[in-house]
Formats: sequence, structure tokens, C-alpha cells
Amino acid sequence: MAISQITNKSITDATITADDMATGAVEGAMTTQIGGRRNLIINGAMQVAQRGDQTGVTSTGYQAIDRYKFLINALGTWSISQSSTAPEGFGNSMKITPTTADASPAAGDYFFLQHYIEGQDLQQLKKGTSNAQPVTMSFYVRCTKTGNVQVNLYDNDNSRIIGKVFSIDSANTWEYKTLTFDGDTTGALDNDNNLSLFWEMLLDGGTNWTSGTTPSAWEAASGPDRGAGTTLALADNTANEFFITGVQLEVGSVATPFEHISYGESLAACQRYYQLVTSGNMMVAGTTSIYLNPQFFCEMRSTPSISQTGVFSINNRTANRIQSSTGHTFYAGDTRGVFIDLLNFSSLLTDSGVSARYLNTNAVVLDAEI
Repeated sequence: MAISQITNKSITDATITADDMATGAVEGAMTTQIGGRRNLIINGAMQVAQRGDQTGVTSTGYQAIDRYKFLINALGTWSISQSSTAPEGFGNSMKITPTTADASPAAGDYFFLQHYIEGQDLQQLKKGTSNAQPVTMSFYVRCTKTGNVQVNLYDNDNSRIIGKVFSIDSANTWEYKTLTFDGDTTGALDNDNNLSLFWEMLLDGGTNWTSGTTPSAWEAASGPDRGAGTTLALADNTANEFFITGVQLEVGSVATPFEHISYGESLAACQRYYQLVTSGNMMVAGTTSIYLNPQFFCEMRSTPSISQTGVFSINNRTANRIQSSTGHTFYAGDTRGVFIDLLNFSSLLTDSGVSARYLNTNAVVLDAEI
């Protein structure tokens, strides 16, 4: 094989002989595009959905599929779910559909899909240096209607943005899209566990977000520029459906094949940010409360906030006791563990062993999302 035949684009499909390897013919092609873990996106194949499908969504938050956040302001009501509708080679996608339509968004209304990334995972971008690297985003998308959608990279540390527009050309058809963004020689990204960069898609919005110009080069962030290229208007009809999967963001100017990893790897990466805990060390604290030390599955990004998905049932000397209502007090904790007091039990027997039983899918929720 001639050296000229081997490029970053063709390396995955080329037949490489021993002679090629011996002569170093592929050395130039074996860049970060090929070797090692490439995808900066967690859960790009939409495999993990710890929160379960969500309906009646009207406000900002993480919904359904792990690591994907929706930024919403007064624009429709939404159903967001994990779907088995997927392109060849994938088992899942994210499905987004309006359940209450809004065909005339007010100026300040918006509906963004976003994915947040820690600064310490982005240092290879060399952002803010003369050697700043381009990045390429690729994904599969399907929609019941055609239109344009703007995708942005947003530097949260320096309030800078760059955008590209892709088109949905055929309704109800899986389409593969690739977008390459130039490196930015201005504004280094912090090397810590906080939000430094996110990508976003404006799927619908008012003129405060669509009246500018798509930023084809890095610039100071501007609201009207963040969705200037979007024409899709996903919220205008409850029959609309939008699917996405195979999301990959990688260093370089070439999109390589999607980096498939196991469900277990994806789940562990997601649990750094969000865990549903159904076990832990317990002891009776009094007649109405139990000390609980939940067992983390892995170290979390930051000390998590604590909530409950519902009431708990415990077995206390063979007698079942159920919380009259959810309630807990956070005492102490860090990224490796927390100590809480589950409240609102009655008639607990002190100085006795405790075993827990979780009603239906109830659990302690540990949230360390960015």
C-alpha cells in the first residue's frame, strides 16, 4: 500500500500489511484520531437511562438519558425517553417529542439539548494556546420533519462560542452528520472538575436566540447567535419526534467510526455524576429515624446532593416499618461517601439490627451533576 493511500480518513477501512507497518507508512495516520479512548462524550450511544423516561417536562434539568441536560424556558411540554428506534449498529437512541405544542415562541423562549464536560477532561484540546486543536462532532439524527439545527461549542470558562449548522434533509430517515470546529487560541480551559465546555443544540426558540448570526469562528458568546441557524421549530406540533444517538466529540478534523464501549463502562462513567443507591450501612438512631451510610458505586465528581425517590420500608426486629413521608437530614460527606438520617418512621426499636427493603423502585438519589 502506498503511503499516500493511508490517511486519517481511510485508515479504518484500509488493509495494512506487515510491510506498511515495518516501513512506518501508517505512523502519520496513527494520531489521536485512531488510538486510545477518543470520545469526549459520556453515554453517546444512549445506553444508560437511570432516571427513566420523563413526561410533562417543562423546566431545565437532566432528563431520561444520563449526562444530557435540557435548558428550557416557557416553550412547550415535553416527553423525553430512551428509545429502541436506532440506526444499524446501535440499540438505543434518545427520543424527544412535544406533548403540548407551541408554534409561536415568545422572544425569550428556548429549548436546548446540552452535554457538559469537565475541564480536566479537555486539556488535550490545548485551548488558549497557539497549538489549539480542532474537534469534530458526529452523530446520527432522525426527525419527523426537515429543517436546520445549530450546534454550538460553548466555552463556559471564558464565555466564548463557535457554531455549525446541520440540515435534516429527509423526514423519518436516519442521517449521519459530522461537524468540525476550529481550535481556539484564546482562553484556556480550567483544569478542574467543574464545567468548562459544553455542546448544545437549539431545537426551538424565540428571537432572542435566533436573530443573530451563526458564529463560524470563535467569538464572545451572544444569545442571539446561539440559535441563528435553527429553523426546525420542533415544538410546533405534538406529532413531531426527534431522535439522536451515536454522539461523538473527538480531537481532530476527521470523524472516526463511533467508539462503542460496554454498557458497564458507560454506566460507571455516568455514576460519577448520578447514582441510585439501594443499599448501605444502617443503624437505628431513635424511634423515628435511621442512620444510613449509602454505599457509593464509585467516587463521584463532587459531594452529592441527596434526595429520595419515595418512602422506605425497613425490617426492625422482624417488624416492617414504613416512612410516613419522605424525609432525611444530611450530616456529612464527600465524593466517596455520605452520612444521612432517614426520618419519619414510627415505633422503631433502638439497639437493634436493621435491614432495608425499598418499595417499588425507591432509592436514595446521589446527584453530583455539573
